[in-house]
Amino acid sequence: MTEINYWLMKSEPEVYGINHLKEEVSTLWDGIRNYQARNFMRRMSIGDKAFFYHSNCKPPGIVGLMEVLETGLIDPTQFDPNAKYYDPKSSQENPRWDCNRMGYICQFEKKLTIEELRASYSAEQLTLLRKGNRLSIMPIHNKIAIEIISRLGGVI
Repeated sequence: MTEINYWLMKSEPEVYGINHLKEEVSTLWDGIRNYQARNFMRRMSIGDKAFFYHSNCKPPGIVGLMEVLETGLIDPTQFDPNAKYYDPKSSQENPRWDCNRMGYICQFEKKLTIEELRASYSAEQLTLLRKGNRLSIMPIHNKIAIEIISRLGGVI
């Protein structure tokens, strides 16, 4: 059996929040334009789990859980000159950006805020807490992920 890995994926709730995903059931997680975040996404496997993190809100925090349904898809927004995430240096023959399809698992009854995470974990334990970290996708150590899920009463 393949080991499930855990990730944290950020999105602004006004742009695309957990309620959007819940309504749609699954979505292309597109628009990633940071190479390190893109490379983390490339390391994901079908069945991996990801914490849905609401960013740029008060207070930011983990609000739900989702699952990787498909990997290695080409991000269509890079080719659309009218899209916010258009990349004129990317071409159909040599795409720079890809995306994964993510599926809704659950919304937690309570948001686990950044302050609560800081009170429980160090920056070494949780990349999210590192000073200056702005990555939209990052790995979460399995032991910590399971602790967080248990704390929030979620399902694994």
